[in-house]
Amino acid sequence: MAPVITEARRGGRRQLAFMSAVVSLVASFAAAAAPIPLYNIYRAEDGFTNAGISMAVVAYAVGTIAALLVLGRLSNHLGRRLTAITSLGLLLLGCLLLLSVHDIDTLLAGRLLVGVGTGLASSSLTSYIVDAAPSRPEWLASAASSQGPMLGLTVGAIASGALVQFGPWARVLIYLVCVGFLLLSAALIAISPETANPMPGAWRSLLPRVSVPARVRHLLPVAAAVFLATWATGAFYQAFVPALVEDQLHTRGPLILGLVFAAYMAPSVLGAPIGGRFTSAAAQRLGMIIFLAGMIGIITAINAGALVLFIMATIVAGAGQGIAISAATRGLLHGSALADRAPIFSAIYLLCYSGATFPSLISGKLSNTFSLPQIAFGYGVLALVATVFTVFGARNPQTDTTGNSTCDTSNATGSPLQGTVS
Repeated sequence: MAPVITEARRGGRRQLAFMSAVVSLVASFAAAAAPIPLYNIYRAEDGFTNAGISMAVVAYAVGTIAALLVLGRLSNHLGRRLTAITSLGLLLLGCLLLLSVHDIDTLLAGRLLVGVGTGLASSSLTSYIVDAAPSRPEWLASAASSQGPMLGLTVGAIASGALVQFGPWARVLIYLVCVGFLLLSAALIAISPETANPMPGAWRSLLPRVSVPARVRHLLPVAAAVFLATWATGAFYQAFVPALVEDQLHTRGPLILGLVFAAYMAPSVLGAPIGGRFTSAAAQRLGMIIFLAGMIGIITAINAGALVLFIMATIVAGAGQGIAISAATRGLLHGSALADRAPIFSAIYLLCYSGATFPSLISGKLSNTFSLPQIAFGYGVLALVATVFTVFGARNPQTDTTGNSTCDTSNATGSPLQGTVS
């Protein structure tokens, strides 16, 4: 009986680690979404412009990218728990800084610090989730790690909108709530078991380098297209939808704004299990086609000034991105060893946040020249290009008898796509 009891206890401890990591990842991204319903208040009371709000999105993404490049492999050397708690501490400091936003510099500094914390959480907590996830169902690890951020953004946006509209201290209460949940998350991680044995070489790991195993590099081009288009649209919702909902759709309630943003993020979580029913390549194709259909509906609704159609199309696009992102993540994680996971997630999130950063930077500069409907049309063109590329280029990972990944030619059209990241 002793080995059975020991195994049961070990399984219980791993379940605790899995749940603690999921809760912490959701809390991290909820904190990242907290300012979104406040952007219109900052515009009205502090004179922030659309370009300034767009730069806040860029500052957040730049902080995340910097953390991924420099700190992305640190959890392999210091352990998942220590790096996860550090990321939660950085997010907490960012929330405290955002308590006193009255000028654009404070907002940019706070978002930059939150971005660094989120970047470290993206690599450490997602690796922690995959390490501790149960083996069945097979899609659970990739779904929890890829859709945890979407769930967190959803919860954060809705909670922030409700507290801003109905609670006291509209500009600070949501940040105080986030601080409380970040402290709770840190406590849960502290009592959870470690899943990665610390290794020497922590200082060397700080040298900026991103790598993925050679066996899945051929999947990178299509995965990059999926991450870029979907996360660029998510950044569009953060930077421009607050003004768009008020100016084009004639609605200004903070809760409505939070619900609109959640309508894009929440269906993503539901889309992940749907994608698990298909191969990685087929799910990416299906997801991007649905995502494109939603984007067409979004652009139509903006030009027609139809809020209901806008929300319905947003839900469709969100479901499509959930299917595509989860499938792309599942393909890149195929056959990964424990030491591979932090670098793989660093590469994934580096692509994601690059997709959020560069289009936001460009569209922010163009916001003084072009209207919001015209900017939305540009994001629709990006979605079209990414969908076409995915439909013709998506492939499945396969493992041959030597343990190397090969492409599934039955799921590829045209010449093979080769990608390298080093």
